[in-house]
Amino acid sequence: MSTFIVIPTYNERENLPTLVERLFALPIDDLQLLIVDDNSPDGTGQLADQMAAEQPQKVFVLHRAGKQGLGTAYLQGFQRALELGADRVVQMDADFSHPPEKIVEFMKEIPNYDLVIGSRYIAGGSLDESWPFYRKLLSGFGNFYARTLLGGHIRDITGGFKMWRREALERMPLDQVKSNGYMFQVEMGYLAEQMHLRIKEVPIYFAERIHGQSKIDFSIQLEAAISVWKLPGRYRGLRKEMRQRAR
Repeated sequence: MSTFIVIPTYNERENLPTLVERLFALPIDDLQLLIVDDNSPDGTGQLADQMAAEQPQKVFVLHRAGKQGLGTAYLQGFQRALELGADRVVQMDADFSHPPEKIVEFMKEIPNYDLVIGSRYIAGGSLDESWPFYRKLLSGFGNFYARTLLGGHIRDITGGFKMWRREALERMPLDQVKSNGYMFQVEMGYLAEQMHLRIKEVPIYFAERIHGQSKIDFSIQLEAAISVWKLPGRYRGLRKEMRQRAR
């Protein structure tokens, strides 16, 4: 059973070597990495190529022409991972905000679920202790806002640390996913619930990145706040189809 970890990168040269080392230290058989780089000016893509040359059966690199956004990076990464034979696909950040060791817990849960989510907003989950109050409030409100408007049950609908079963990704209408950036996570979670996937959330500690700068700014958050309203209308046909199947 092959597990692929899809890691989008843009200027993550300082983080990537340590992350790769920690991932391959995990007690997981047949673990492979797919690094999706958006032509990082700091040479992240070239470093990824070196790693792939050293471990050609374990590290794969997908180069893109420029900074095209998180959503398209994941969608192309998912497609490539499935082409390479992935049975499970993990999506995670390269900045250590997602604890690599939690993937072992994901592995224990995934046989009974279609999607496992690393959650900041269930019992045992938390945000970086150094974050100021306003930042924690903004993060929590953004998650509550999206979850409430969409009527979902996923507690961390904005979270980006997930493990998917191959069969779940193959069922998802990925060609209809239009969101990029922060909103991509919300759209994928919304779709997963609309399709009645079996979903499990496990608690994580969401840490501040070690090196580099965050890619999320106010404009991205504002775009997401507006886009949430559009999702139910976009997938009205899918919701109707799922209700008919349930009868």
